[in-house]
Amino acid sequence: MSVDQYFRISERGSTFTREIRGGFATFFTMAYILVLNPIILGSAKDKFGHHLDAVQLTTATALVAAVMTIIMGVGGNLPLALAAGLGLNAVVAFQIAPLMSWDDAMGLVVLEGLLICVLVVTGLREAVMRAIPQPLKQAISVGIGLFIAFIGFVDAGFVSRIPDAANTTVPVQLGGTGTLGGWPILVFCLGVLLTVGLLARKVKGAILISIVTMTVLAMIINSVADIKSWGLTTPAWPDKIVDTPDFGLIGHFSLFGAFDAPGVGVVTVVLLIFTLILSDFFDTMGTVVGISAEAGLLDEEGKVPNLGRVLLIDGAAAVAGGAASASSATSYIESAAGVGEGSRTGFSNLVTGGLFALALFLTPLLTIVPLQAAAPALVAVGFLMMTQVKHIEWDQYDIAIPAFLTIAVMPFTYSITNGIGAGFLAYVVIKAVLGKAKEIHWLLWGTSVLFLVYFAIDPIEQVLGVK
Repeated sequence: MSVDQYFRISERGSTFTREIRGGFATFFTMAYILVLNPIILGSAKDKFGHHLDAVQLTTATALVAAVMTIIMGVGGNLPLALAAGLGLNAVVAFQIAPLMSWDDAMGLVVLEGLLICVLVVTGLREAVMRAIPQPLKQAISVGIGLFIAFIGFVDAGFVSRIPDAANTTVPVQLGGTGTLGGWPILVFCLGVLLTVGLLARKVKGAILISIVTMTVLAMIINSVADIKSWGLTTPAWPDKIVDTPDFGLIGHFSLFGAFDAPGVGVVTVVLLIFTLILSDFFDTMGTVVGISAEAGLLDEEGKVPNLGRVLLIDGAAAVAGGAASASSATSYIESAAGVGEGSRTGFSNLVTGGLFALALFLTPLLTIVPLQAAAPALVAVGFLMMTQVKHIEWDQYDIAIPAFLTIAVMPFTYSITNGIGAGFLAYVVIKAVLGKAKEIHWLLWGTSVLFLVYFAIDPIEQVLGVK
């Protein structure tokens, strides 16, 4: 069988040239993850104060993206690239890691991926998706978007926490003193303006262009100005551009370590896994259907070709991401850039995956990007995820209030789990109060009970005499 026949290139109305062009487009549109994922994970500490190494994170991110994108191309035959998921890495970095060691946190990611694979094989994945109302799914996406944007503002220093000693009721402020000051903040502000300008003009690769441009500007400023600190990364030209990949984080995970982590209960661990699964569910289902529709690959019944295989590979990507300490990997909506350039088959994934593999040797170049140059991308991604808010019917209070709580609680409590829990509980309570309890799927009832225990764990433990 020829390559053309295997990937059905001619059958789908494509050519090798279009597939190659599409593969390049997808890579350059989503290559920003090679910078953002190490920054998000690397800026967080686990319970014991440990950081993950930025160079090793870059290697792990590139490796997982390369391998899983190629597997999706060969096994799923869709122009659908995969890499560490934004939003998912925020859950791992800012919610899970502070409760346990990095090894335990990544073990939960592996468990999440394994459970997704089981759900796919048993057909329960679609059942869970059907149980959660679409507006709540959209609200979760919006809430994660605001959370990511907030992280971007905080990481760049545009927003900072006011110390309790200030005797003020205002929890955060502009800059470090109530005003913006310093060259690094200027780089961030210019980066935000550049990114949103490029997005408004619908420039392909807008986020990557902004990161590269502002990194160059930061390097120039760093060479001529006296700057105390850029934070985790100083924008200085590396001694060498090409280097041997550092695979030091590969295999550093503890599958069931989280269950033995001191101070973390079983209910909390279960809900953390549930949060990862929910985030992965919504991202993947929406992305797979959206990309397939844009490529004209849906059948007459609106079904995605090889859907079971595609979802199984996506679940395996989560396992691979956790095992490599790169956080959960998932399908990328940026694959639409490749589809726009003509990609219709998995052959384009060979190109995209090959470019990610090449990036393995360019980690010195990728790790000079300061937070202030990369954080505008988080703000932009937050905006893109925020656009889902238009699909929520705000005049229907039985769905609007849960959606609002989902969206608001995530950034305000710095927790995606809290937002999902607040939304689910509000949805169940309001529906029950309105006499619409029959509209609530049993899976939502069960999940809401778990969240109720999660929120009330302290008084429950006191009543039971646990502490």
